[in-house]
Amino acid sequence: MSYKKIQRMTVATRLIHWGVALCMVIAVITGLYIGHPYYQTFIADPAVDKYVMAWNRWFHLIAAIIFDVSSIVVAYLYFFSKFEKPYKKIIPNAKNFKEFKEVFINLITLNRVKRFDSTHLDSYNAVYFFIFHILVAWMLLTGLQLYVHGLPHGTSSIGEWWPWMLHLVTDWTVWATGGTYMDVRYAHHLSMYIILVWVMSHVYYQFWRTYFWGEGDINIVVGGSKYVKEKDDK
Repeated sequence: MSYKKIQRMTVATRLIHWGVALCMVIAVITGLYIGHPYYQTFIADPAVDKYVMAWNRWFHLIAAIIFDVSSIVVAYLYFFSKFEKPYKKIIPNAKNFKEFKEVFINLITLNRVKRFDSTHLDSYNAVYFFIFHILVAWMLLTGLQLYVHGLPHGTSSIGEWWPWMLHLVTDWTVWATGGTYMDVRYAHHLSMYIILVWVMSHVYYQFWRTYFWGEGDINIVVGGSKYVKEKDDK
């Protein structure tokens, strides 16, 4: 039995993947602290301890900025990547519907029925990641609304244009979540748990594919490639 090596992720997409993963860890840790401080420093000096919240907010903001930039890059690659164009797999046509159904059947039957090509990105995984990107976009918009709420005078260190633009882009989230600032906070907090569930499901699915398909899918985010059986094998 022979296998062929298939390139699935470029160096750039792997760097984005792990950069987003690291930022997600930082955002969760600092976000939980901002919402409800759950630790204290071991430094007795109050002059130092009082800056703990400020540092948590700073790291949370930096992680969100990297999320923003990564989201823009991913959105661009979705349509214009020369390596792979994921948007083609989420178009609601007959071919993608069929592939989505076949991958789902393969999942619930524990690989007993496999009637699709697992060499490249499939519609099931493409839709799954599309949902993640929607969740991240919602998380960023509600987060920016919470951030601009802290600039009540409409000014910032980089000018009045910044809070004005944030209000223009994110004020609708107040209406969408219930009409109050606290509703946005609740929605932002709840979204974090939904994303964490998504991440756990994603990790599980990648190990599931690696075990049942035997194609080394877990290596995709590390080495960028996987291995599939040659077509002439039985």
